[in-house]
Amino acid sequence: MTGTFGRNIRISLFGVSHGEYIGITADGLPAGMAYDQNAVERMMERRRARGDISTSRHEGDKAGVISGLYNGYTDGTPLTIIIKNTDARHKDYPERVLRPSHADYTSYIKLAGYGDFRGGGSFSGRMTAPLTALGGFLKSALEKKGILIASHLSSVGEIRDDDFEEADEGILKEQFAALSAAPFPVINGERGDEMKNAVREAAAEGNSLGGTVETAVAGLPKGVGSPFFDSLESVISHLAFSVPAVKGIEFGMGFGLAYLSGIEANDQLAFDGGVKTISNLSGGINGGISNGMPLIYRVVFRPTPSIAKRQQTVDLLTKEEKPLELKGRHDPCIAHRAVPVMEAVTAIGLFDLLLDKGRDLWKAGF
Repeated sequence: MTGTFGRNIRISLFGVSHGEYIGITADGLPAGMAYDQNAVERMMERRRARGDISTSRHEGDKAGVISGLYNGYTDGTPLTIIIKNTDARHKDYPERVLRPSHADYTSYIKLAGYGDFRGGGSFSGRMTAPLTALGGFLKSALEKKGILIASHLSSVGEIRDDDFEEADEGILKEQFAALSAAPFPVINGERGDEMKNAVREAAAEGNSLGGTVETAVAGLPKGVGSPFFDSLESVISHLAFSVPAVKGIEFGMGFGLAYLSGIEANDQLAFDGGVKTISNLSGGINGGISNGMPLIYRVVFRPTPSIAKRQQTVDLLTKEEKPLELKGRHDPCIAHRAVPVMEAVTAIGLFDLLLDKGRDLWKAGF
């Protein structure tokens, strides 16, 4: 039901939010890649629920590999990672009472009423855990080749963090280093404190907030991507919209370009040991292909639809309209937990595209 992703590698998810296990399988990975379990665990730790600004559902999220490795290296067979669900609570989900703005109704139609209804089933944000695990592995592989990926919480409600440096890769890498040591995924710590307070206030009211996550890539070679259907934007967007609650994406200045003239919007060219752009309003991409500047994009996350406010809904069993006040454990804002998820899907997309350049590039020791 979750479908597959990839051209050079084929990725599929399995399991449901309140089932015994969830997991991911990646077929087509080159043999001989060293598996970095520590990198995976670091990514999973960053995705975990945190205090009073997250859900009280606390999963251990131990990502275990059950196939595809031999002596610590990929063996050329499908890599399969599983994660055990240890803190599911089925009683929080009344049978067939539709939750507004969830996939409850559309999944009911798609699966003819046979889908697992608990916690969103295979449509749940819980399914981003195995995505994060695989992405953590591939992100570490990219780092060994000098390709660095980082994301930060760029806004919550009306509170905005500082932006990533768009054109100076040296400054951008400094921001990456500072983020890696930050307890909360923001560039500006004061803005981060304001964001957390805003989330706490929304939670106290039984409400939720949306936000945006900005992702940047440093060290990406020129020439990655293709025009049209396999463009760099197309691949990243495909994966970004596989993350539940993502409702929009923009690269570089994105929608802001609509308010500029051509001379203001163009990234003019210079020569400094090679061709480069003076600005980076296009986010490092022209014609669907990386141009050597940092890749920068942002996604918007809708407010968590699971809220304690009274809402109108429909009971599918009785076919009646009824009021709903959701119980259970839900994130008052999911954007901050999605920061490592966006890094993970970026790594997956870039790895798939970079396999066009050859499989031997990724073997251990190269």
